[in-house]
Amino acid sequence: MAKRDYYEVLGVEKGAVAADIKKAYRRLAMKFHPDRNPDDDEAIEHFKEAKEAYEVLSDDAKRQAFDRFGHAGVDPSMGAGAGGAGSAGFRDIFDDVFGDIFGGRGGGQNRVYRGADLRYDLELSLEDACNGTEVRITVPAREACDTCDGSGARAGSSPSPCATCNGVGQVRMQQGFFSVQQACPHCRGSGSVISDPCGDCHGEGWVRKENALKVKVPGGVDTGNRIRLSNEGEPGENGGPAGDLYVEIHVKKHPIFERDGNNLFCEVPIGFAAATLGGELEVPTLNNRVNLKVPAGTQTGKLFRIRGKGVRGVNGGGVGDVICRVVLETPVNLSRRQRELLEEFEQSMHQSDGDHSPRATSWMDGVKRFFEEMKL
Repeated sequence: MAKRDYYEVLGVEKGAVAADIKKAYRRLAMKFHPDRNPDDDEAIEHFKEAKEAYEVLSDDAKRQAFDRFGHAGVDPSMGAGAGGAGSAGFRDIFDDVFGDIFGGRGGGQNRVYRGADLRYDLELSLEDACNGTEVRITVPAREACDTCDGSGARAGSSPSPCATCNGVGQVRMQQGFFSVQQACPHCRGSGSVISDPCGDCHGEGWVRKENALKVKVPGGVDTGNRIRLSNEGEPGENGGPAGDLYVEIHVKKHPIFERDGNNLFCEVPIGFAAATLGGELEVPTLNNRVNLKVPAGTQTGKLFRIRGKGVRGVNGGGVGDVICRVVLETPVNLSRRQRELLEEFEQSMHQSDGDHSPRATSWMDGVKRFFEEMKL
């Protein structure tokens, strides 16, 4: 695909001055920057195209070569010229793209920074996590100080250029043969100093506040899932975009159920008589109750599956099951009559042929063989 004319890419006339070219580039970079257009391949291509055009038109030698020979004059693969758009050092390109636009190493008090992302830990009940809900949260935040309009300087005054870095925000330090550029230690990279700070924000330019937000929690979320609220993080500086707020889910321990994926597990205590004779048990699900049929002779630890009563995953798919583990409960605090009845029952068990307790009979036979083999 043929490349577009660089002037057309930036939307400027061929005779545009450097300031107009830089202004046009900034506008496009802010519009198409990947941070503002995640997962948008078309925007990323526009951003790369604008960056390439700016790299050429902001350099006098490359611009002259482009004006005379077109793309062939600046593309090494197409012929000789001014060294090609890709020949600029990485640091210079980085400073142009991120220094002035998104707060990289290019200095000055007009740098634009994206705000920091924030995290909020949200604790939910299992019912709300599985069924979905809407909650209100209060998030600490900051906003520009109304008293000084975000400048940090007292009313009637204004920040002054830093004398150490001459307002650039960066200083160079010589280390042997190398020159290292770093943030100015006096103004901390801002390029300006405040000699008379605002009394309300103490020169910071912003004040603390609390934001009340609504969070829509989709059904099926689990501990560790995150919900992203775009532009609800820390505000950007000098008109930069705000960061995002990530709400991290933590599901509280449930008194009955344990979740494993989309399935819910629970233990159901059952009495001796019910396990022996069989019957129905009423067991809960997250939304209602169901009757569980227990066959006669049910042993402790047996699992029963109630299909379609579990959790629908947050990313779709089928609904899980409720899995009940039957646990035989030994009676306690028996009355005299109850003890007598159990003793009579136990005697009757010993008088029978043992078919009612196959596992116990098999175990005893194994013990006898063991004693015989060991001659104990």
